[in-house]
Amino acid sequence: MLDTMHANQDIDQLAMISAADDAARAIPPAWPLASSVAVNPFLGQIDRTLASTGALLNRATGASITMPRGWYRAKIENGEILDVDLEAARSASSEAGTPASLSELRHALASDPARQAPIPTVADLAADASAIDWPGIAAERFGVWAAGHFDAGQALWAAPKDKNAYAAWRAIATHDLTPEIAGLSGFARFVADAPESASDAIAYCCDRLGLSADAMTSYFHRLLTDTGGWAQYARYLLWQAELAGTEDATILDCLAIRLIWETALFDRYADSISGPWAAALGDHGKTPSPDTDMVVDAILQEAHERAFQRQLSAQLAASSASGTGERPALQMAFCIDVRSEVFRRSLEAQHSSIQTIGFAGFFGLTTAHRRFASDELEHRLPVLLNAGLESRSGGPAEADADLSSRYTARAIRAWGRFKLAAVSSFAFVEASGPLYVAKLVRDALGLSTNAKAADPAPQIITQQSLDDRVAAAEGILRAMSMTGNFARLVILAGHGASVTNNPHHSALNCGACGGYSGEVNARLLAALLNDADVRQGLQAKGIAIPADCLFLAALHDTTTDQITLYDQDQDTADHEDDLAETRIWLAAAGARARTERALRLPRADDAQDVQARSSDWSEVRPEWGLAGCSAFIAAPRQRSTGKDLAGRAFLHDYDWQQDTGFGVLELILTAPVVVASWISLQYYGSTVMPEQFGGGNKLLHNVVGGIGVVEGNGGPLRAGLPWQSVNDGTDYAHDPLRLSVCLEAPREAITAILEKHDNVRALFDNRWLHLFALDETGRMAWRYAGALDWEPVSGDQSQAAKRKAAV
Repeated sequence: MLDTMHANQDIDQLAMISAADDAARAIPPAWPLASSVAVNPFLGQIDRTLASTGALLNRATGASITMPRGWYRAKIENGEILDVDLEAARSASSEAGTPASLSELRHALASDPARQAPIPTVADLAADASAIDWPGIAAERFGVWAAGHFDAGQALWAAPKDKNAYAAWRAIATHDLTPEIAGLSGFARFVADAPESASDAIAYCCDRLGLSADAMTSYFHRLLTDTGGWAQYARYLLWQAELAGTEDATILDCLAIRLIWETALFDRYADSISGPWAAALGDHGKTPSPDTDMVVDAILQEAHERAFQRQLSAQLAASSASGTGERPALQMAFCIDVRSEVFRRSLEAQHSSIQTIGFAGFFGLTTAHRRFASDELEHRLPVLLNAGLESRSGGPAEADADLSSRYTARAIRAWGRFKLAAVSSFAFVEASGPLYVAKLVRDALGLSTNAKAADPAPQIITQQSLDDRVAAAEGILRAMSMTGNFARLVILAGHGASVTNNPHHSALNCGACGGYSGEVNARLLAALLNDADVRQGLQAKGIAIPADCLFLAALHDTTTDQITLYDQDQDTADHEDDLAETRIWLAAAGARARTERALRLPRADDAQDVQARSSDWSEVRPEWGLAGCSAFIAAPRQRSTGKDLAGRAFLHDYDWQQDTGFGVLELILTAPVVVASWISLQYYGSTVMPEQFGGGNKLLHNVVGGIGVVEGNGGPLRAGLPWQSVNDGTDYAHDPLRLSVCLEAPREAITAILEKHDNVRALFDNRWLHLFALDETGRMAWRYAGALDWEPVSGDQSQAAKRKAAV
């Protein structure tokens, strides 16, 4: 190897570190399986348009950021996308290369663009020169090391945690002979001679590879993208560190590791690849810009979204139910999650005076929670926030039960490790295997129960004054637009999912609760709002809760559409009749919701089939999660009551006339809308770019390190949604649309908030989200055009929607 291992004087260190940081922030974070939440895979590109992002990602992955052109052609041919949509999308495009007319756009539609390859890495060029799969070998060896280094408790023998990622990899790689056996002689010595710090290693490699400052960001991004979900998990570690006010350099360590591979391969094959490598560096030095095909495809995607918006506009323009002003027979607050829309509609159909409410599922309580018999802190709050409270299940009265449960859990863990240990595993299977036959049969036939143990009532252990508790209760109720006319029974329903043998279980739980189920937050809020002192304080602030009003927590199981009431938390003696009637309504609503969902699920003929999926260990589609999400509506519920939104809309109750100063509107735009955008764009990315941003095939998954999955026995970590979550086996279950956000509020107030929050504004200015202002009747009256400007929703589009609805 070289004697000049540390010679890098020609590299601009500041430019190099800046480029590495830019490349790292272009990678989306991936949360571990235990608390996985939807993440916008284009998080690092929100300052770009769809077409511009397509150009950037195409050079790094070779993939398109939109659906195949034939997919849009089919929708035009079947009348789903009309000429009015195509022309509106074309006119709204400001990209260079936009077709000059509708006829020119239609001409472009007739041909399919050629697939472009990503800019090659040194490993790609070395593979071409040697016929050895160096990209695959590098990915496999990186994955083997990363699985051990990042392990979160799955491994029986944990890797040491006393080194940073780069140092830990060097300690392993200097003894790994696999690369040398494959043909990269001297690799272990090369690693041993490499600089001891990641930044010095990056500088050395840049110098050896001839990397200019202009090419660094693009090339670094290409390499990090190459490592798949491992880089995304490292980006998550950086996200968490910055949220806590600290630092983390793991993703730069990963970049250094990948660069060491590149440099070693370049030294080995320089004579054969110097020419192509110089051309690749030239391409990396160019500013990415979309070609005409990318611009046309972005226009077609927007036309598809405008077609959906026509349909939504027609639905919202239809006559709406009006409130009677009478006291509701029941009020039930749900998470704004799109799966709640189906159940809310089904529940409201049971009685004309049932009122449902939509609010973010953490119910305004940002708590770090310890479950019963656990020391783990679960952050049951949006991942954009830090915990403001700490809570735990149970108190002194449950201390003995807590200790007993801990002993039982330790015994179970010890037994599990014994079964898997190298010495005992084969003997265990031989001796005890027949005892598991009955269990295997029950599981195979879906006869096992999937009941959840109910923890004791949670308690907030953070010290709070009465004024703090009153202020929290007031803020939450006002954010829910719930300040009067309380029913005798008000149910606060968090949500979760009952599934078996599903590594992505947490992805079906509540995103607003950090990937956990939402009953803890609901139970804490119910206790807060039933507190007599808190109610007295609320009355002084203009919110009078009647003495006969009882708040009760519940859990909506989105897989079975069953509701669990936590009536044991409260004194319900005066509300037994209310509860009896409510249980009848909830059971009927659940049956109706399951029947509706059965129409979408493969191999589900009726409501009973839907319910059985929760305990079937072989079921790859226990439910559809948030597949189909396409709209976010913040308005009074009567704007959408009785309108079948098909489980595709986030519904947030909001009455701007109660929102003095528009603080609630600002909260909606900066928190629930942003979380919903992450969900929407994760489903979009997993659908249009499944190889880059999808979780792969569930049938091939193996859990690695307790943090993610790989396909088969190694390789890149697969972050994102599994293919079975967006496709039913023959067609797409998710319609890839960027979210349409509809707010019933004055445009001036919305504009002022966008002007104040640049990151939120960027989502709308670059059309990662579409924004509409509803008028006083709930109609989509104004479209946000970008640059803090608005335009009226076209009458032609509204008429087209009405004509299509009539047909």
